[in-house]
Amino acid sequence: MKKIIVAVGSTRRPKLNAVTDALALFGKQLDADAIFEIVGVEVSSGVGHTPLSRAELMNGARDRAEALRAISEETSAPWEFFVGLEGGFDVVRDRGDRLAFLESWAYVLDRNGHGYFGRSGAVLVPEPLARAVVDEGIELGVAVDQFAGGRGIRDAQGAWGVLTRDLVTRQDAFQVALIGAFAPFYNAAAFRANEAKASR
Repeated sequence: MKKIIVAVGSTRRPKLNAVTDALALFGKQLDADAIFEIVGVEVSSGVGHTPLSRAELMNGARDRAEALRAISEETSAPWEFFVGLEGGFDVVRDRGDRLAFLESWAYVLDRNGHGYFGRSGAVLVPEPLARAVVDEGIELGVAVDQFAGGRGIRDAQGAWGVLTRDLVTRQDAFQVALIGAFAPFYNAAAFRANEAKASR
């Protein structure tokens, strides 16, 4: 069997596990004759420690994937896919109120330069936690530990788990984002059909 190496722009366990779990779901559709290996590499997101908008989340995920691709080109690393994952807030206004939603984003890039986004769902962030991150500038991992009275929550269930009573964990949210971001690769026929219709 051939081996496909997937590089992930992080060494955090929930992110790496999310990639492993996502590939277990659609890997055979991506390539039925391949086994997948995951390599975690710390790279910069190019955005703040806790993104506060959808644009920042998307940029952070894409920047991580593009940084991995650049490393691969410089070092001749045999990576086939480059995965950037970014979590944070999308802060919006609704009828004069500020609402912060926790979201997880993925960007997947292949060796040929084709890249696609995927996103988790969203969960409303309680105002005290939003205030700590948005107004006081506290990093989300630190703020959620203070909010929930725990330690190392980011590397366990994450803020997602705290807010949903572990019905959705940080790892789960990234897995959903990855399923979406990889879809144009493992379900290429559907996306090519739509592109063909749009070009008519």
